[in-house]
Amino acid sequence: MEEALGMVVDGGVRGGALTTDERTAIAATVNVVLYRCEVERTAGKIKAAARARRKVTALPSSGEGLDLGAVSDAILQVCYAMGSGAFPRVTPRWWMKRRTGGTWEDLRQCDDTNDKYFRNKLRMSPRVFREIAETLSPYLQRRVTSYKVSLQPNHIVAYALYRWASGETYDSRTCSFGIGRASGITAVRDKAVVLGAFADKGFPNCHGCIDCTHIYVDKPANANGEDYCDWKRRFFVQAQVVVDMNLRVLDVFVGYPGSVHDMRMLHLSSLWERAESGQLFTGPHVMLPFVVRTNGYLLGDNGYPQSEWIVVPYGGLAQPPVEARFDNKQKTARGAVERAFGRLKGMWRLFLGTHKCNMDTLPQQFIAVCILHNILIDAGIPFDDNLLWEVGPDGVQCRVDPGMHAPLRPVCMESSTGDALILRDALAERMGAQ
Repeated sequence: MEEALGMVVDGGVRGGALTTDERTAIAATVNVVLYRCEVERTAGKIKAAARARRKVTALPSSGEGLDLGAVSDAILQVCYAMGSGAFPRVTPRWWMKRRTGGTWEDLRQCDDTNDKYFRNKLRMSPRVFREIAETLSPYLQRRVTSYKVSLQPNHIVAYALYRWASGETYDSRTCSFGIGRASGITAVRDKAVVLGAFADKGFPNCHGCIDCTHIYVDKPANANGEDYCDWKRRFFVQAQVVVDMNLRVLDVFVGYPGSVHDMRMLHLSSLWERAESGQLFTGPHVMLPFVVRTNGYLLGDNGYPQSEWIVVPYGGLAQPPVEARFDNKQKTARGAVERAFGRLKGMWRLFLGTHKCNMDTLPQQFIAVCILHNILIDAGIPFDDNLLWEVGPDGVQCRVDPGMHAPLRPVCMESSTGDALILRDALAERMGAQ
């Protein structure tokens, strides 16, 4: 070879330059090798072998028009472009399944299916995921222990979101803690927008809708099962949530057994303490008919008794037109709670069905999911209505159960209900006059 290439060896030149036929043979050999590597990667062996034979047969037999230097430069440019990432990634064909190193490797793909894959697995776009991961990084820094090296913050967030979205049990207390600590990113909200949305529905100075939902769990260990059991013999935990017309969660209180009445949940929550102390509604008063002034209230169902700051429907069968109109309006506005629970549990399916969980960390995880629920609404992430449908045990497709049932019989209220009745009558009179 040294003689053929004319290399300088021991101070002298051995051999001569390549002839035209030799250059042609080398160029043809390089083309055959490159083509064979390409076809073996992209097609089956039989078709690849047939195309390779046709390619070799079609190669020119003479050296006319061939330039070895040009061929070498082209090969170097192709190799450089492939190594530098100048070529865009090819979008996987829709009939082909990704074959990578797992879910995390799939999320790191850089093709135009990435956004759809993120929405399917993590319920959000790549941009929103990066913002959440960057915000939580200070709270999820890696720590090296005596038995393992902790995951990167973005790995922790991705795994927690995937488990919550798919409904698989996962110990995500670290991510829940980080989201809870960083909840200030969703705390800012223009109250005028909330009040204006309810005013358009006929309820001026209304601050939200309140209701409870069930989080179904396995029978808690070392606890009285009757406290967590309903009439269907399912164990669940109560969650009290306040939402606005945009389905955004404004307040959440969770953790008590399912046997606790909705009104008892309200008494135990900080919402009750803030409302009774005058810290919940601090805005200007609105004048209603009958010279009734109010600076704020919530809409609830008949599971709550009449309160000075919770407006419930009249109920009953034979209703006057004014009361029937009010109940229809109140039910329509209060439907935001059911839609919010449907979106929240439809996206984060861990809280849709029965699952095994740690009762100590369950409230923290549910609060974290409520914060994520608000983030996705503020980011404009649409909700797929197909998530509200699933195939039941009998093979029939049915709508998912958001965990809301008919209100129980209301309990007595410690405070006077006189002002509450006057407030409801004033709102009904205002609707009747419109």
